[in-house]
Amino acid sequence: MKPPGVFAALGFRNYRLWFAGQLGSLVGTWMQATAQAFLIYQLTHSPAYLGYAGFASGAPAVLGLFGGVVSDRMPRRILLLITQTTMMILAAILAALVFAHLVEPWHIIALSLGLGIANAFDAPARQSFVAELVDRDYLTNGIALNAIMFNLARAAGPAAAGAVYGAFGAGFCFLVNAFSFLALIVALLAIRTVASEKRKAESLRIEIAEGIGFAFGHPVIRIILLIVAMVAIFGLGYITIIPAWTVTMLGGSALEIGLLQGAQGLGALLGAFAIAAFARGSRGRMLLTGLLLFPLAILGFAMSRNVILSGLLLVAGGFFVMFVFNLANAIVQTIVPDHLRGRVISVYTLCFLGTMPIGSIVAGAIAEWKGELFTVILGGVVLSVFAVSAWFLARPLRARD
Repeated sequence: MKPPGVFAALGFRNYRLWFAGQLGSLVGTWMQATAQAFLIYQLTHSPAYLGYAGFASGAPAVLGLFGGVVSDRMPRRILLLITQTTMMILAAILAALVFAHLVEPWHIIALSLGLGIANAFDAPARQSFVAELVDRDYLTNGIALNAIMFNLARAAGPAAAGAVYGAFGAGFCFLVNAFSFLALIVALLAIRTVASEKRKAESLRIEIAEGIGFAFGHPVIRIILLIVAMVAIFGLGYITIIPAWTVTMLGGSALEIGLLQGAQGLGALLGAFAIAAFARGSRGRMLLTGLLLFPLAILGFAMSRNVILSGLLLVAGGFFVMFVFNLANAIVQTIVPDHLRGRVISVYTLCFLGTMPIGSIVAGAIAEWKGELFTVILGGVVLSVFAVSAWFLARPLRARD
């Protein structure tokens, strides 16, 4: 008997294993992301370097187009075992450099680049894998639970990183992350799926073109790709400079950085629960509503000089942005045919993760030039104008159930 409502997908054994393994791994991932940002800021005292690290981790997302082809050609479980093991090794290397007192900014940037390459092949497989773990009728619920899992970790990981960093240093954050990958690796080894029938492989160029052509040829997916890219560039750029913002604007330290990073994760978690519980129809309208409200939270955050109020505004921002990303993913996944799933999801991932480094490096550069306040306000204003335009112009999406 399947659990009702919000947790319906957990009625499937494979999905339960996936959920538990991912949750353990992602807590460590967010611990590393938070500690790494503060460490590079401590080493350089430069917002621009925060942008460089963000760019290095996100720029390889263009390789996701190849990752989508690989995801459609080989068993996704095997591909995920390879990528997760690679990420574990990279985290262990960074921990060793810190413990040996040898770490330099270029080490962090180089390892971020390696992590980005691994993630370019991991992300299409990871997002497409859900369709192999649950029946198709439960796919939207499984995607929503994925978001809940991701944001549970996003809320807990940064807060834990702030406490561990302050008490024991960055190296322990990276070491915890390295061990956390074992949770997902063990889960993947325990999962048993029926291998999907793999079609005859064409050339890489033909297969990539087929995925791109379907994604940009479908009117609803095309609109979603534009929205996701705009939010990633102008809406998430401020996250890159939160360590600098917390120190210079709020007078905080590693603990406050972790709490603020975790606040947005908490908001996104609440948003994911709301979607899983209530998103039965009008998903396109709900997505566009989140797009309208998210930049208002960013602008409110720009005006705050109180840590608690800033945290509450980040909770609101995380809540509304989850309506954009979670519903965008769910709508795309319900449209795309199975034989194109990996490649179309790779295009979606490219428009999301591939544009985030642009936002990161632009936000870091503008913060270095004009200050953190100007950077956050600029992103909020640009995204507000875009959101209002999208509400009136994106009629095919607004009508989507």
